[in-house]
Amino acid sequence: MSEDLQPWQWPEAHWRGIVNRVRAGRSLRPRSWPGGARCAVALSFDSDHETNELREGGESVGKLSQGQYGNRQGVPRILEILARHDVKASFYVPAVTALLYPEEQRRIVAEGHEVALHGWIHERNSVLPEPAERDLMRRSFDTLEKISGMRPVGIRTPSWDFSPATLAITRDMGLIYDSSLMADVDCYELLLDGESSGVVELPVEWIRDDAVYFNMNRFAGLRPYTPPADVFDIFRRELEAAFQEGGIFQLTMHPHISGYRSRVWILEELIRHAKSLGPVWFATHADVVRHAKANA
Repeated sequence: MSEDLQPWQWPEAHWRGIVNRVRAGRSLRPRSWPGGARCAVALSFDSDHETNELREGGESVGKLSQGQYGNRQGVPRILEILARHDVKASFYVPAVTALLYPEEQRRIVAEGHEVALHGWIHERNSVLPEPAERDLMRRSFDTLEKISGMRPVGIRTPSWDFSPATLAITRDMGLIYDSSLMADVDCYELLLDGESSGVVELPVEWIRDDAVYFNMNRFAGLRPYTPPADVFDIFRRELEAAFQEGGIFQLTMHPHISGYRSRVWILEELIRHAKSLGPVWFATHADVVRHAKANA
């Protein structure tokens, strides 16, 4: 019946059911961070590469070449910076990216970083039937594990697009965390229909994502509008606030977006600035989640 009504006509039970399907539970801010660190720094990179174009059914050679830049230049530049500063990070990899660039994933794992799920072809979960979403997540898991040699323990949904079935599938697959939602700045437990799912959320936010500042689509009239120095300033303020609060600074970047010479300096300067603030713990998302869950 509610499907035939406008939202303002919905009975309370209907809108409460929508709100309570996936909900933030108790906060999992730990009492302390390893080694006496004041805060945790969780850097992440979504290795979308060509899948943004493929996901749309597109065949634009230009857009595919921009995605390929992520492999040829973006990831190597990022890995060099992380190695120079002895920082570990998390890479979220669509299965199609892993199939296109298996050696990239093996290098990431060999250098001590985390590889985690990011869909099959960067699909939109919210438009998929539940059986298709479940099948793609399982195939993505198997593909990533086989290619990288690392068994994924976490997921970031493509475009942070979360369907009503996503959390149940994540739980059923035995994954320990998700990093796609935005209800807090600290880790928190995820509730499914009011009950603990056993899955921890390490939240993201668009203001801590490079794509919203740098994306470009010449046919849609979308142009980058924020200079790199201003993006750095936003990220720096988020980092400093996390340090003051004793929480987590979580950041999302894309190799095919921020892996350019005029932008990749943002990553290195953030690492330097974090170290200058005082004791911080650079860790993968998986390690942050494990510590938060054990010490909250």
